[in-house]
Amino acid sequence: MPPKPANKKAPAKGKKGNDDDDSKGGKALKTANSIKVRHILCEKQSKALEAIEKLQAGIAFNKVAEAFSDDKAKEGGSLGWMVRGSMVGAFQDAAFQLQPSSTAKPVYTDPPIKTQHGYHVIMVEDRKN
Repeated sequence: MPPKPANKKAPAKGKKGNDDDDSKGGKALKTANSIKVRHILCEKQSKALEAIEKLQAGIAFNKVAEAFSDDKAKEGGSLGWMVRGSMVGAFQDAAFQLQPSSTAKPVYTDPPIKTQHGYHVIMVEDRKN
């Protein structure tokens, strides 16, 4: 009997991975000129990596952003809609490669992206032209 509950948990974890694979394989990223983006900005890489550990533990992105982000981004790290060309190079490159996801089950940059502002953990909520 104990293996059955373990099996029930295993597909849930596998399902998360498959969802990511399905969204990458089933849906190619559409060309977008703007993205609705959130981030967690940390001065030190160790703090950004600690934030990623919290995300891996299943804590919602917005909650982790409120607790860990060093910037003043309100609304759980939300930067709102950003257009191509308005972001720092490495941040923009990483952000436009991410699949849209929700704060409850975010797809985010791991490892964090280094810019002149610090280390960013980035997620995208939506894309549009």
